[in-house]
Amino acid sequence: QVQLVESGGGLVQAGGSLRLSCAASGSIFSIAHMGWYRQAPGKQRELVAAITGNRITNYADSVKGRFTISRDSAKNTVYLQMNSLKPEDTSVYYCAADPIRSRILAATPAYWGQGTQVTVSS
Repeated sequence: QVQLVESGGGLVQAGGSLRLSCAASGSIFSIAHMGWYRQAPGKQRELVAAITGNRITNYADSVKGRFTISRDSAKNTVYLQMNSLKPEDTSVYYCAADPIRSRILAATPAYWGQGTQVTVSS
């Protein structure tokens, strides 16, 4: 069984920064590939950033140059550093994991966290 627990969300002014954390427990194999997603009200959930076990990263075009995904394998934790935040970044952010990378990129991972709210005020 895999558990993912997000933290670090909150309210920030436009231009500010937040760092989200996702602590994973369970099968190391199951959390080989991880990603951060977001879903705003009335919109589909979208992939924000992904990272493989070898630290290969992918980013949505809307966050490139502003967000950075990283992982600490010793702590089984993935981070999302969000800089230069914009009001349109306001969403619930979810951490997810899967042993197969393509599922992360397709936004169909097997394991999800409960989500953390990020609100960016203008």
